[in-house]
Amino acid sequence: MTAPEPTFAPAPGRTADVEYAGTHRIGRVRLNRPRALNSLTGKMVESMLAQLTAWATDDAVGAVFIDGAGEKGLCAGGDVRAVREAVLSGETEEAIRFWDTEYRLNALIADYPKPYVAWMDGVVMGGGVGISAHGSQRLVTERAKVAMPETIIGFYPDVGGLYHLAHAPGELGTHAALTGFTFGPADAVVLGLADGVVAVSDKEKVLADLAAALGEVAPGSDDTATADEDDANATADADDVAAEEAQVAPRSELETQRGWIDECYAGDDATEILRRLLAHDDTAARAAGEAIASRSPHSVAATLAALRRAANLDVRGVLAQDARLSRVFVEHPDFNEGVRALLVDKDNAPQWADASIADVDLTQVLAALAERSASQNTGGPA
Repeated sequence: MTAPEPTFAPAPGRTADVEYAGTHRIGRVRLNRPRALNSLTGKMVESMLAQLTAWATDDAVGAVFIDGAGEKGLCAGGDVRAVREAVLSGETEEAIRFWDTEYRLNALIADYPKPYVAWMDGVVMGGGVGISAHGSQRLVTERAKVAMPETIIGFYPDVGGLYHLAHAPGELGTHAALTGFTFGPADAVVLGLADGVVAVSDKEKVLADLAAALGEVAPGSDDTATADEDDANATADADDVAAEEAQVAPRSELETQRGWIDECYAGDDATEILRRLLAHDDTAARAAGEAIASRSPHSVAATLAALRRAANLDVRGVLAQDARLSRVFVEHPDFNEGVRALLVDKDNAPQWADASIADVDLTQVLAALAERSASQNTGGPA
């Protein structure tokens, strides 16, 4: 039996670009900007932060399930064109406020007291990783395209993404962070951004089984939940359901490339990493080197430094680091130029501030990385 689609609606007084529904004790979140690949705006992250905060203590909601409208993707990231426009208009604080709110949302998801299931279908990039990869169950479909492509636009992998990449096997996370390459579902699992691969056609089953684990009658099932069902056991069961749905992913291409990746990306010197890649016998290594050479030198050098530090931080520590770094990057000319070249003029010919990685001055970045803010000491992002 096919369950009817619940009625989605925006939260009262909030943007229509993200909608909510409730069914079988599952709080449903749906990003609703399909023409923009569900890219996140400031109003969207404010709405989600408020709704998830309310649901966290709402006994009527036993779990959260997030997906995106349309068939092209969960979320292509933050609306960096709007952020750039704010900066160019002299409204830098508005841009910073967007990132601060987004990072608070990411932190809430990471610490969410109930099962948080992310349906990672199609494009899942940047901010899309932030609202999915920190969840308790991350299900990536066979058609997913996952990336942290920020070095391409003169930014850095934020939204806590460096936490997962810093803990990926060997130097796979370094490769993903510096190149900004897009990866398929199996690679997303290996990188620690997802738990397992599921078929797009299994979505309804995932939802039905999640409802059953919460003590609700799954659509099409004759089973009923007892009135005195233990909520703690139901929550634990719900946390396990999505994991059971995840199928064993096909072999990751990244795993087959571990040899040259671990060899070339070792160490803390981005210039040396680039030299090794470009000089390597493997054509894939040279292609990675050429890609990095085309990225913002400032972004590449800063990303490597932030990634290495992230290895010794928890998720909240990385998000606090992100909050400080965003203030450095919003003032750097490469962010404006990178967004212009890729998303505004679309000439793909950015003129970076530095001629090479060796020319980059990381004084401000290193100061931000070393800073110990009061919010970090209390476990929250700045």
